[in-house]
Amino acid sequence: MHDITVALRRTPARLLLRAWACLILSACWGIPTIAQSTSEPTIATGAHGVRATHILGFADARKKANGTLSIQAETLQFQSSGNPAVEVRIASVQDVVVGEMSKQVGGLPMTMGKAAAPYGGGRVLSLFAHRKYDSLAVQYADADGGIHGAIFQMHKGEGELLRKELVAKGARVNQTEAGAARGPAEVPRESK
Repeated sequence: MHDITVALRRTPARLLLRAWACLILSACWGIPTIAQSTSEPTIATGAHGVRATHILGFADARKKANGTLSIQAETLQFQSSGNPAVEVRIASVQDVVVGEMSKQVGGLPMTMGKAAAPYGGGRVLSLFAHRKYDSLAVQYADADGGIHGAIFQMHKGEGELLRKELVAKGARVNQTEAGAARGPAEVPRESK
């Protein structure tokens, strides 16, 4: 009798039911994350700008301050709530680099859910527990000729739009990135 109960607990149908439950649970947790990451990036022109987080670099802006990064006439401007705007002339920008980063979302509930998911379901949840962001690094010179840099974090896709607009308005960009993407040049071999 005991052998029959053990056999009934391990039937393929029961295992399949648990796997489907884990898949449905992970899909329900992942849908809000997917919906947020597929939003269209906004255009970074004029007074509207893009929502950005100032990581570090601008002297008068607090670290990790949320605000608006925009291009106003001939300046790149960061405005956080309650603080005066910090500006850098676009002509003084010497390099603009866009990168991509990923941040885990969900906090403690998501971590607990991943730990509690049976049969390796936590790995499936991890696929949906990350949100991608763009990072924008700007290197610029001040009035005395000193070199400074600032790093911003924004929604995916907005960094590249802002970079293109800065270049169109006169910001310089190092061409080493383009050269590195092509790879090393071939050197012809000498024949003896």
